[in-house]
Amino acid sequence: MTPPYDAPTPDAPPKRLSVLGSTGSIGTQALQVARWRGYEVVALAAGRNAARLIEQVRTFRPQLVSCDAAVADEVRAALPAGTQLAVGEPAAVAAHPADVVVAAIPGYAGLEPTLAALREGRHVALANKEAMVVAGPLVWETARAHGARLTPVDSELSALFQCLQGEPREAVAALVLTASGGPFRLAPEDLSGVSPAAALKHPTWNMGHKVTIDSATLFNKGLEVLESHFFFDWPLERIEVVIHPQSLVHSLVRFKDGNLKAQIGSHDMRLPIQVALEAPDRPPTPLAPLPLVGVWEFYEPDTARFPSLALAYEAGRRGGTAPAALNAADEVAVEAFLAGRIGFMDIPRALEHALTQVPHAALSWEAIPEADREARRAVRALFRL
Repeated sequence: MTPPYDAPTPDAPPKRLSVLGSTGSIGTQALQVARWRGYEVVALAAGRNAARLIEQVRTFRPQLVSCDAAVADEVRAALPAGTQLAVGEPAAVAAHPADVVVAAIPGYAGLEPTLAALREGRHVALANKEAMVVAGPLVWETARAHGARLTPVDSELSALFQCLQGEPREAVAALVLTASGGPFRLAPEDLSGVSPAAALKHPTWNMGHKVTIDSATLFNKGLEVLESHFFFDWPLERIEVVIHPQSLVHSLVRFKDGNLKAQIGSHDMRLPIQVALEAPDRPPTPLAPLPLVGVWEFYEPDTARFPSLALAYEAGRRGGTAPAALNAADEVAVEAFLAGRIGFMDIPRALEHALTQVPHAALSWEAIPEADREARRAVRALFRL
C-alpha cells in the first residue's frame, strides 16, 4: 500500500534536510514539502527575518541555525534546547550533516554556502541560479571532485531536467525556456516611467522582490539561459526563449526528429522543489490536479523593449567573468530601482555598462570576486549611488 503523502516510507529513515535561505519564498515552500514528506529538518540558514526563523525553529527544531548578526540576540533568546546558533555563518549550515541541502540564498551571496555543501559531498537542490551563472564550470568541478549531486529547483530548469530524462543527448536539437513576459508584456510601450510597485505585480508567480523585478525586465530569463548553458553544458546558440503568458508550460526540449517534449504544471513552486528533492522518485502530493482547460499562447520575446535578455546572451558568448559582472550589475541596479534612485530602463543600461566597461578575465575562483567588485563599483559610479 502506498504511504500517505505526509509520511516517509515506513522501512526508510526520514530524509535529513537543510535549507539555506529558509525564510524566503523558496525556503518556506521547501519546508512545506518537508512536512509533506516527513523529512527531518536538521539545519536552517536565514538572514534578518527573525520572526519567521523563530517560527520555523519552533516547528522543526533543527540542530543548527544561522542568522544575520543584527537579529542574533532575538533569535538566540528563542532557541529551544538542542538548537545551536551560528551567527552569520550560512556555510556552517551548508556543511552540517544532511541528505539534501536546498540552496536558496539569493544572489551572489548564495555562492559560497552552495560550495560549502558541495565540498561536503551533499546532494544540493539548487535554487540559487546565480551560483551557476557566475561560476558554473567551477561549481560542477567542485561537485564532481567531492562526489556531490546537483538537481535544479527553478521551475524552468526543473522542466528541462525532467524532459531530458532518458533521452540521448545527441537526439536533442534545442532547449526551450518559457517566460511569462512579466507585467509589461503588452504595455506601456515606453517603460522608462514604470514604478517599482507596478513592476512587482507579476501576473502569474508570487516571488521575492529581486526575482520579480528580474522577471519584469526579462533578465531573469537571461539568467536562466546562462544557468541552462552551464547546468546542462549546452551550447548557448541552441537555447531558445519563448513568451508563454499562462506560465503552465514550464520549458520544452526540441528534438532533431521534429518532436517537442514539454513539462506542464501549475503555478506552484512546491512541485519543482519536490522533484529536486526526490528525483527520480515521484511521490504524491496533496495538490489538486491541474485542469487542462483554456488557451495557451506563445510569442517571440521583444528584445527591443527588454534588452536585458539579449545582454545575457552576449555575456554568455563573451564567457569568462562576463556573466559574473552582469549579475553583479543587476543586483546593484535592481536594489537602486526598488529604492527609487534609478528608473526601470536604467537596469539594462547598468547591465550594458558592466558588460562593455568592466574588464573580463578567464574564469577562476580568484577572478570572480574581482569581476563582481568591479561591476558593482562601475554601476554605482555610473548612477552616483
